[in-house]
Amino acid sequence: MRVITTNKKANFEYFVLQKFTAGIVLMGGEVKSVRAGHISINDTYVIIKNGEAYIINSYIKPYECDRVPTEERRPRKLLLNRSEINFLSGKVETKGLTIVPLKVYFDKQLVKVEIALCRGKQLFDKRNVVKERDVRRNIERELRENS
Repeated sequence: MRVITTNKKANFEYFVLQKFTAGIVLMGGEVKSVRAGHISINDTYVIIKNGEAYIINSYIKPYECDRVPTEERRPRKLLLNRSEINFLSGKVETKGLTIVPLKVYFDKQLVKVEIALCRGKQLFDKRNVVKERDVRRNIERELRENS
């Protein structure tokens, strides 16, 4: 498994409740561009429409040698089981949760997306995360200096 990109803002902005792995439908030039690392999943989200999951607002740079140009930010279909789609759509509709992609990686030769069912953090939750990170950093610094 080779990780292409991660969504670093997702762990800061959301509480991750449950993770899923999904395939993504790409065209030939898009796969080559992803293989080169020209993909960004910042500010992306997943919607479920007509019983199918789509990743919205993901950026894939067009491949230079591609004869058929594609849109950079087009909605791309995710490949999930019917039971997973039903579970996710039920949770999103009833509890007000959201689905966010966490990372894009290659599993053998296939492009996979790790998505997560998330609940948004409040401002005080984000402050607590920053405070805990600073405390942990200071403790590690003290341990290094004393050693």
